[in-house]
Amino acid sequence: MPSISPSKTSFCRRCDDQFRDTLEIMEKLGSLVAGEENIPAILGRVLETLSRQERFLRGGITIFDRRQGRIFTTESFGFSPEERQRGNYQLGEGVTGEVVESGEAILIERIYEDARFLNRTEARAAEGEEETAFICVPVKMGHEVIGTLSIDRRTDVHDELNRDLQFLRIVASIISQAVGVYRAYVEEHQELIAENLRLTEELQREQRPENLIGDSSLMRGLYSLIRRIAATNATVLILGESGVGKELISRAIHEASDRRKAPFVAINCAALPESVIESELFGHERGAFTGAVAERKGRFELAHLGTIFLDEIGELGLSVQAKLLRVLQSREFERVGGVETRRCDVRILAATNRDLEAEVQAGRFREDLFYRLNIIPIVVPPLRERRSDILPLVNHFIETTNRRNGLRIRRISTPAIDMLMAYHWPGNVRELENCIERAAILSEDGVIHGFHLPPTLQLAVPHSSPPGKERPTDLQRRLDAVEYELLVEALKATRGNLSQAAESLGLTNRQIGIRMRKYGLNFKDYRINPEE
Repeated sequence: MPSISPSKTSFCRRCDDQFRDTLEIMEKLGSLVAGEENIPAILGRVLETLSRQERFLRGGITIFDRRQGRIFTTESFGFSPEERQRGNYQLGEGVTGEVVESGEAILIERIYEDARFLNRTEARAAEGEEETAFICVPVKMGHEVIGTLSIDRRTDVHDELNRDLQFLRIVASIISQAVGVYRAYVEEHQELIAENLRLTEELQREQRPENLIGDSSLMRGLYSLIRRIAATNATVLILGESGVGKELISRAIHEASDRRKAPFVAINCAALPESVIESELFGHERGAFTGAVAERKGRFELAHLGTIFLDEIGELGLSVQAKLLRVLQSREFERVGGVETRRCDVRILAATNRDLEAEVQAGRFREDLFYRLNIIPIVVPPLRERRSDILPLVNHFIETTNRRNGLRIRRISTPAIDMLMAYHWPGNVRELENCIERAAILSEDGVIHGFHLPPTLQLAVPHSSPPGKERPTDLQRRLDAVEYELLVEALKATRGNLSQAAESLGLTNRQIGIRMRKYGLNFKDYRINPEE
């Protein structure tokens, strides 16, 4: 009798597991007919069955609302309630929107190598998800697409991914009736659901300060903290790297407080020499020093009843720190050259990119002043830790750059977005703003392309230099960025048709194939149906 190889045994075991899962799902759906369970509970139990498979990391069922043209996630596993709530798409938007629009399944072997994958839920971290696949199949009633079923899956050999694709198609056909009934309920109560959605969106807008951009989980936590501390008069120490927007945070606290109608006064402690900073903070009397021809109010007096923001407070000298400590303790001070004690009613916000605890240990910052400032510390996350905020920030900066410079930039290309998402942003939001303004000014066709971005960002373009070879020159990197951009745009425009893409670029199939291998591009990633 012939022996059965281990690979065939594994394949049979996988088929048996999928067959049992299918039978279990059918059994659970039988309770729907008997009226023993409500539909959301049934769909939730279907996903619970899928979640038991170790290879399935996350999964979700969406419903297509025909009236609104909106696709929303109704049940899921592996997502938090907040992440699931963010899983909303317009028709044709992202992978899910494309599946609903085309009625064809999409399989992505590595989610972060496909520009269509939006990570709208923000559940997938940029690191650690490199080997995650995504499968999304349509849920149909007849020929009409009514929703989708999708899963995140550990990447495996392509044959096994295809088997899971077929398995999910079976599951989608089983749950189609339940999804159809649920959609009918949604459409029947459309006005109530739309009102709830409107109120939710309005609440989110109210919770986010007007001068801040971003809806990542880190930023939402920051907004919540701003709302809580704005109602108090407590001193706040804002910590974070250079360029993260510490002054914007301080303005948001001021605008949300009862002092918002009073002055907001900001001073950069690092921008002035030590001989001048004391006068700037506390003012001076006439004749206090050479050039003091008249008395002058300091920033604390100007901020009376309002808020003063001391940026880069870690740069202050020890002598000024001692006088600042007195203001923090008693709100009293004297002008330079004066003897009259003055009082001020101000809220003090301070910021630094230094490690003040280390500065205290080194003797460069007063310990008592540090504890006075550190009543409520706020840490502003760097841009590289909230990459989902990059695109909203880019859109905002394009709008402001258009207004400021009279430009008409319409959009930013996919390769340029890939470069922005891959970059580590040491200069944070300030660097991103400068980068977008530069690229917008260089653009000649109303589109920001990858080759408009600074050379430092173009390092993210894949390059095929063999090990041991010299690193590409700056000129070569920029040429590679242009070539990469043209290839991606051609593949997108032809939906992955290799012959048409080659023809549009004036290349043969062989020539475009060589260039695609150089950058790790796969024409199947740009097709609506990767199995075509």
